[in-house]
Parts: sequence; C-alpha cells; structure tokens
Amino acid sequence: MWWSLAFVAGIAWVQQLTRLPDVPEALALCALTFTFGRTRLGLRHWGCALLSAILWASLFGHWRLAQRLDAQWEGRDVRIEGYIADLPRIDQHRISFEFAVLKAAPGIPGKIRLSWYEPTPLLKGGQSWALTVRLKAPHGRSNPGGFDYEAWLFANGIDATGYVRTNPTAAHVTSPPFSPTRTLAAWRQRISDNLDLAMPAEAGLGIVKALTIGDQQQIDRPQWQLFRRTGVIHLMVISGAHVSLIAGLVFWAAGRAAAWLGPGKLAPPAIAAAAAWSAALLYAGLAGLTIPVQRALVMLSIALLALAWQRHSSASRTLCLALVAVTAFDPLAVISPGFWLSFAAVACLLYISGGRLVPDSAWRRAVTLHIAMAAGLTPLLILFFQQTSLIAPIANALAVPLVGLIVTPVALSAAALGLLSSELAGVLLWPLGFIINGLCDALNLLATIPAASVSLPAPSSFALACALAGVALALAPRGLPGRHWCAVFCLPLLFPTRDLPQHGDFRLSVLDVGQGLSAVLETSEHVLVFDTGPRFSEQADMGESVVLPYLRYRGIRRIDTLIVSHADNDHSGGTASLLAEMPVDTIYSSAPYWAKQQRGRYCRAGQQWEWNGIGFRMLGPPEHPFASENDNSCVLQINGPHFGVLFSGDIERAAEDSLTSGYGGSLASTILIAPHHGSKTSSSPAFLQQIKPAWVLIPAGHANRFGFPHPAVNARYQQLGASVLITGRSGAIVASVTGNHLDMQTWRASQRRYWLSPP
Repeated sequence: MWWSLAFVAGIAWVQQLTRLPDVPEALALCALTFTFGRTRLGLRHWGCALLSAILWASLFGHWRLAQRLDAQWEGRDVRIEGYIADLPRIDQHRISFEFAVLKAAPGIPGKIRLSWYEPTPLLKGGQSWALTVRLKAPHGRSNPGGFDYEAWLFANGIDATGYVRTNPTAAHVTSPPFSPTRTLAAWRQRISDNLDLAMPAEAGLGIVKALTIGDQQQIDRPQWQLFRRTGVIHLMVISGAHVSLIAGLVFWAAGRAAAWLGPGKLAPPAIAAAAAWSAALLYAGLAGLTIPVQRALVMLSIALLALAWQRHSSASRTLCLALVAVTAFDPLAVISPGFWLSFAAVACLLYISGGRLVPDSAWRRAVTLHIAMAAGLTPLLILFFQQTSLIAPIANALAVPLVGLIVTPVALSAAALGLLSSELAGVLLWPLGFIINGLCDALNLLATIPAASVSLPAPSSFALACALAGVALALAPRGLPGRHWCAVFCLPLLFPTRDLPQHGDFRLSVLDVGQGLSAVLETSEHVLVFDTGPRFSEQADMGESVVLPYLRYRGIRRIDTLIVSHADNDHSGGTASLLAEMPVDTIYSSAPYWAKQQRGRYCRAGQQWEWNGIGFRMLGPPEHPFASENDNSCVLQINGPHFGVLFSGDIERAAEDSLTSGYGGSLASTILIAPHHGSKTSSSPAFLQQIKPAWVLIPAGHANRFGFPHPAVNARYQQLGASVLITGRSGAIVASVTGNHLDMQTWRASQRRYWLSPP
C-alpha cells in the first residue's frame, strides 16, 4: 500500500508544478531513481515509486504539451478534415462539439473543440466534414472556487478551441476512412435520436440519456439544482458506480448460467468475468469513453482479473493496484475532483465494512452505509465544491436502488430495443417516465427541508486534515479509544475562521466572467455585488458558474446590496441565477426590470450609505437620464480612509463629461473599473485626468471579438502611469486593502500550473 501511495503522491506533485523538469533535471531524476533502487535502504521501494512517478508524469506532461496548437495557426483560417467525435451540444445560436482531425496542416492538434454559429446543416455525432476553422490555444476563465475549464481541456486531450468559418463553405466527406471512435459516435447519435422518438417531450428524457449514453444536455437547470441540493448528482451521470453495477449484474447472470450449463474448459468465474468486462466496455463506449469512465474501467479490469484467475487479493490491495493503474495510464487524472471522490468513496466503503459486526437488518445496513458514505465524503465535497447535502443519506437511500436496479437497466434495455423499433422502446420507457417523475417529486419534497444543504468556505490544509482524521474516528469500530473526539477534529471544518477585512478596510474581487463584468466587494460585515456577468443560454450563465461558486468559496451566505448597472446581457445575465440561490437585501439598477423587483429600486445620483468605515456614493445616472442605455449605467464610488474605487459600468463620452463637470476632482479614485470594458467610446482624457487612477482593472474577455481594450484607450491608461490588469489575461483580480497598504493579486498567477496559458 505504501509504495502505491508514494507513486500517486509523485504523480499529484507534478500536477502542482508551475513548469515541468527540463532535460538535465529529467536525466538527474533518472539517475537518482536508479541509484535509489540499488541501495539497501528500507524505504527504497517507496523512494523508487515516488521518483518513477515524478519522472513518468513529467514525460507525459511534456508529450501532452507538444500536442497543442502551433502558434503559427492561432487566429488564422485553416482547412481541416475529420469527424464529430461526440454528441453535438445545441445552444440558442450555436452548436458546439469535439472534432477529431484526420487531415490538416502540420501543427494542428488531433482533437479540438469547435463552435458552429447559426449552422444550416443538422449536425450529428460521427459525421465527417471538411471545415474551415479559426483556432486558438486552450484558454479558460480563472476564478477562485470556479470550474477550471482550461485544466479540463488539458486533461481531456483537447488542444485547441475555435469556431467554424463560413468561407470556404463546409462540405460533407462522403467516403471517410474507417474509425472505431467515429463509428461509436454514430451509434451514440443513433441511440439518442431513437430515444427522442420513443420518449418525446418527457421530463425524464434527459435522465434516460444521461444514464445510457452520457448525454446530459437535456437535464435542465432546476433538475441539476435539485440533484445537487439532495446529494444525488453522482447517480445522474455515468460514473464508476454505474459501470460496476452493470458489470456486477452481468457477472452474476453469466456466472449462474455457466454453473447451470455444467463444467467446461473455462471455470464459471472466468466466464462471468469475461462477460462482465465485455458489458462494462460496451457501456463505457456508450458513455463516450470519457475520462471518469475510463478510470472506472481500469479499476474494474483489475478486480475482474483477480476473480478470473481465482487469486486471493484483499480489497485494499486491489484498490491500491487500481489507483496505480489509473494514474499510470493517465497521470492527468489527479487533476479531476472526480478522481479523488471516486477513490475516496471506495476507500470509505472498505473502511466501514471490513471486519465489522454489521446489523442483521438489511434496512439498517443500508441506512448505516449511506450515512457513513455521506459523512466520509463531506470534507472532500466542501474542499472541491464548498457545498454538501445534509439530506444526502435519506435521498440516496431512496434513489440508489431505484436508479441502480430499475432506471438504469430498463433505460439500457430500451436503448437497445430502440435500435430495432422506437415503439418497442417506448413500451419500456412509458412506465419508466412515471418512476423518474415520482423520484423527482420525492427529492423535491426532501429539498424543501430547511438547511437541506449547507455551504462552507474552502477549508485550509489544517482544517481538511483535521476533518479527515475526525471522519476516520467517527467511522471507526465501536470501542476504539478516543473515538468520541471525532467531533472536536471536525470543528475547524464546520466553523472556519474567515479572512475578513477589518473596520475601514475592504476586499475587492473583479471576477473573470469572459466578456462582461461582475465584482464582489466585502467589508468587515457587509457584501456588495456589482453586476453578474453574461448569460449564454437557458442552461449557462456566469451567475451560476462563476459568481455563486466564488461567494461559496468565500463563505458568503447573504448579499447586502446587489447593483445591476444596466440591462445589457454582459452585465445582468447572471442575476436571475444569483437571486435564486442567494438572499439579497437590496437591489439597485437603472434597468426597470430589476429596479421593480421586490427589494429593488432605481439607482440615482446622490444615494449614499456607509458600511464599517467605508463610504458608498452613487454618482449616476442623473435624475434626467441620457438617451443611451450605456450612459445610464449605475456609477458607484467607494471611499475608504486611504483608497477608493470607481465602478463606471458601460458609460460613454456623454456620461463621462457629465460626471467630470459635476464632480471634478472628487472623482479621484485609486482603482478604476474601466468604463465599457476599455472601449474607444469611453475613458476620455478629461475624465481620466480627474480620476487619476493608480490601477485600471479592465473586465474584458480573452481574445474577445470587440478587440477590447482598444489600443488607444490602453495608451491613455499608460500615459497616466496607471497599472493595467485585464481579467481575460490575468483571471480574477483581488485587491485587498489593509490600513494604508493595497495588495493586488491575480488568480491565474497565484494558481499557476505548467499547462496554463501565460497571463
């Protein structure tokens, strides 16, 4: 066990590096590993495993980086040929998909992610196309507590992103070369189309597709929120548990059949293991062979090999071998939270079931198991997502048997029948829809329980270590000395000490929401959110994917004031999601829709208040508004004892001139949130001369199509001697004011990893 843990530790350590070892350092690692293996030290196996893992992960990282888009092709049109490698995701105005490149110029990666805006053809998985595309190197938004899209792209082997160009036009490839993955994508698309015919307009269709072919796009936002709140989200995506369940059912059936047919050349366990592995491989293929499913398949293969060879192997040894196999097969697996959660779940299951006197009642065993699993995974859930469900044991006790033993097998059977006849599939799916709807109704009832889920800030390393020790004590056998201390060990996790500003200080975070604006300002007792970023579709907006995770990361449970500067989507798109999940005391906006909401009011020049020694003053819009909606943006000035901040929304020249003539030198602020993302229609010289900012923070997306910030505007900032930071390049920007000291940090620089694009 120890050498396997050392191997995983070496793999994980490499993924924390800001750069990979160069050739001399790699040669030194080789020599050190060889020397260590020749010694007679008691820890030589441990040391060799650690050094070998570091060397292998470094070499793998170099190989993966070499697959990325060549810089000469970035931002240029290029003709490529290949096939759609997954099920296209349909949004309001575009279709996005993974594309496997078969023919292209040297320097074009073999796997890319594309968007096709307003496509005229109907795109399907497995289709072969010749496309003209414009590509760029992988880049993602970078925020505390948020999803790391760039790490996800790297771990999934996607080495460029881009979009389809209309000229030259796209063309079908009529005689594509044979490819197993293309055939698999086409079969998945066919099953998806058949399910649409067999189960039209059913609320459970998204769940059926998610459990059969791994397609989650038809599970709507309220359903995801329900699953997250009740702690059953792991049941609605194909994971190791689903693959193991199908393999277990086939193993049992095949074993019984082999025993009934009598002795043969192969022992029944070997036949059952082969059938179970084949079923697991088929199911993994239907799921798209995603990285989590690949991990589950590797783990299952090791366990089935032990059964087929009839070798006695302890469960803990099998788990350790699977851990080594998964990380050796894919060293980037440790980047994913799913890796740690899946192995932790299995380890927790072994810990609470090994060598115990279990209750006689099956019901009591099930309840004990779900409570123990929920408690065991809570520290990791809070670490990765800053959220956990308190009703998860009850919800899982209800959902696990239904989803595992009824919904998933029946859905897979219907998917198979659908290849023959959608009517036959509909016969199975009709009662299944009632079961899924009944399950969702029960989960909705559970979700109404007060404090069904709780949010806690991301724990420190000390708090996490204490919580893991506390959980281990809590789940230990009865009678273990010191077991009653488990609650004490969990206190640092459950009652964290938050890093709050003192009286007269503040913390400003300008989040990376792409081409849009959202910022959070904290004083010692209050929280203000200025704008909520853009909304892309019914299922995706920055309020849910960036702002809410950041608030949970910081341990914020209530917003005192929300300011929606104006109605433009890039400033207000995430507001509905934010209001649905977070209580807000007061809303200010120049947009009638938000100003007329409950607790809402129009922002007007002259409004002011004070929080903890920090003054807030609304400078615009005036009583008689401008003709332009941009000029009517809420303009907020924040003044502390030593530093000030000016939020200017999307104001342009007319509003700037009005502010300059009305306020003059009192506009002076240390930090300016650039008007209109650095557009050439804003940031006039006279306006900037009155503000005299030391820092200009520009909320603009990476390589945005507007070209923000405009070079002429950027030159004006530089002439003032101001330091300029752009969220699309630096990630979230955090300005912390402590007394007369201002500390400015960028998230991309502080969380630097070797695969990230440079700031």
